[in-house]
Amino acid sequence: MADRYLHLTGTAPGRFLTRRLGLPQPAPLRRWTLETPRLDGPLLHLTAGDSAITDELAKALAATGLTVDAQAARPAGIVLDATGVTSARGLTEVHAALHPVVRSQAPGGRIVVIGTPPSSEDHHQAAAQQALEGFVRSLGKEIGRGSTAQLVRIPAGAAPGAAESTLRFLLSPRSAYVSGQVIELTTAAPDPVADQDAPLAGRTALVTGAARGIGASVASVLARDGAHVIALDVPQAQDDLVRTADRLGATALPLDITAPDAAARIAAAAPDGLDVLVHNAGITRDRRLANMPADRWAQVIDVNLDSVLRTTDELLTSGTLNRGGRVVATASIAGIAGNNGQTNYAASKAGVIGLVRSLGPRAAAEHGVTVNAVAPGFIETKMTAAVPLFIREAGRRMNSLSQGGLPVDVAEAVAWFAQPGSAAVNGQVLRVCGQSLLGA
Repeated sequence: MADRYLHLTGTAPGRFLTRRLGLPQPAPLRRWTLETPRLDGPLLHLTAGDSAITDELAKALAATGLTVDAQAARPAGIVLDATGVTSARGLTEVHAALHPVVRSQAPGGRIVVIGTPPSSEDHHQAAAQQALEGFVRSLGKEIGRGSTAQLVRIPAGAAPGAAESTLRFLLSPRSAYVSGQVIELTTAAPDPVADQDAPLAGRTALVTGAARGIGASVASVLARDGAHVIALDVPQAQDDLVRTADRLGATALPLDITAPDAAARIAAAAPDGLDVLVHNAGITRDRRLANMPADRWAQVIDVNLDSVLRTTDELLTSGTLNRGGRVVATASIAGIAGNNGQTNYAASKAGVIGLVRSLGPRAAAEHGVTVNAVAPGFIETKMTAAVPLFIREAGRRMNSLSQGGLPVDVAEAVAWFAQPGSAAVNGQVLRVCGQSLLGA
């Protein structure tokens, strides 16, 4: 459904009216297209404190394809290396670096602060580095004009190139609806990527719930990035599933993911194994707990959580998920902040977050597979189009970008997790919500 308010604020009378009334003025977001694959402008690289990663970070920034210009008057991206900030006094340098330039950033720009994990042995360093999280989350809420701010933590001893895929994503139109996020990398070395325009070439990806909506968009973006996609959905959605698969040159797999033999049938459909497993299938059966019968509770837990646990376990232990593989699950803002009438749904999505945080390190150590999740906020789909008007408008506006996201925003985040170069991204839950004002 079209966002008429967003269109209104793009007109001169609309801007005047909303400004006089003190209403949100969302900026149209610039997303990835073949014609606009990169940010439109140079990149400003700043440093606060004494950094030990200056050269390595410079190489990663050069790999984004953006021109690094220390004198840029209107940068499209600003990267602040704050890994050397180890005390409260050092935070003064963060202010000194960004204060003079933050107003000059181009609309729809990106600010990425580079930090390091807080130390368990040095509480001064831990305080300073944790302070960067509050700083970035607040900055994301105030910069406006469609711009975003993120914090990336790079650990000591990180492999060369570990941050490259993350910086490519965050400093690009692909991350248009991601803001106020903290991404903590591991020391894992990235797998080589032969072609950055087709990073998933030669890889097989399975997407559940792929017949329509977000799942179809995920399948489309993975196919765009070179993957052979197996599109899975329930047999009742077979017509839509086949249409999606045919459009993408994908393989349609009509299958109920809750079936006892689901993992075996997935393995049979991927004789050479899977490189990417995307758990997108999900349902809602909303009612307040006092009015919710047991079957509505059980259906949501079974589809949204238990089937994810079972199939992931079986595909890992059977070796169907190849080494270097990626598991990407779908959580939700509801699993972080809760939602009225969604105790079952919120429980299932919070459970996905628990799965990711627990399994991620072990899957990497035992199987060479990373496990991450996306947590969408208000995304413009047929489901949200059916929400009553005033609730729908509140959902759209209650984030730092003052608008709903699109299915492709979730899909771009999934594709970043799925890349071979994202081996250092593990156990992360990325909110794709425009920095929702709800939740942590």
